[in-house]
Order: sequence, then C-alpha cells, then structure tokens
Amino acid sequence: MERRTFLLSSFLTALAADVAEASPIDPKETLVLRHNDIKFAPWNGLPPGSGETAELYGDFNKPEPYLVLMKWNPGWFSAPHSYAADRIQMVLSGTWWVNSGADFDPKSAVPAPAGSFVKRTARTFHYDGVPSGIRDAVVVAVFGIGPVDIELADPNLPSWRRV
Repeated sequence: MERRTFLLSSFLTALAADVAEASPIDPKETLVLRHNDIKFAPWNGLPPGSGETAELYGDFNKPEPYLVLMKWNPGWFSAPHSYAADRIQMVLSGTWWVNSGADFDPKSAVPAPAGSFVKRTARTFHYDGVPSGIRDAVVVAVFGIGPVDIELADPNLPSWRRV
C-alpha cells in the first residue's frame, strides 16, 4: 500500500510540475469560446423575436467556409428555400422541426431532437422551425460554404412565417 501511495504522490508531483511550466494558450493558434462567451444577435431582416445568430467562423456572403449557431424561437418557421451549396447542421439543444419540398406544411415537419444531424442538399427546397407551444428556443450549429445565395420557392411570400 505504501508503494502505491508513493507512486501516486510522485505522479501527482510530476503532473503539477508539468502544468506549472505549460505556456498560456495563444488565441491566434487555439481559440476557445466558452458557452457564456458566445454572443447571439437578432437575425438581420427577419421578424423581431423569431431568432438569433452567433457567427463563429467565416462569412455567409463570402466564398469560404462558415459556422454559425442559429437560435430558433418557438412559433416561427422559415419558408421553403434552397442554398447554392450543401449545408450540414447539428441540433445542439431542443427539438428542431424540418421538412423538404416547396409546399409549406409545418404540421408534417419531422422532429430532430438535440444530437440530430441534418444535411441539406444544394438547390433542394426545404423549411424548418419550431412550432408554437414549445417552451424553449432551439439552437442549431450550421456549417456550409458561402456565399449562401438563398432562393425562396415563392419570392412573393414572406421568408419567415409565424405558426
């Protein structure tokens, strides 16, 4: 037992010495944003209270990769739309409701709970959102290659709809 205690004590002493000599993280090399440091802002051009975004990497409008967090508030769905390139999403919290096609029918949307992966194929119409009556907002991580070049199935109707 004494030998195990000695070995454990030696290991912890060596570990503490390594930590004490470690250099601080360089944010130009490794950026860490903790949950509370991520700042959401209202989506530009969308109805007030419908949702927010946190742009983490890249730019939607430039020919580059991007990663954004989208927060969807209950009672809002996007209208059927498509993008120029594939988009991949992970549902981080809550349940997101998704469907494909140019016909808007949120009641037939499929639930994608937290942990779900959703892929949108380029230039295929789809829509998504959170039905009314759900208590909490949903957060989805979205990755793609810009520019997004969104196309609405029916540009004469609003791009976001209250449901």
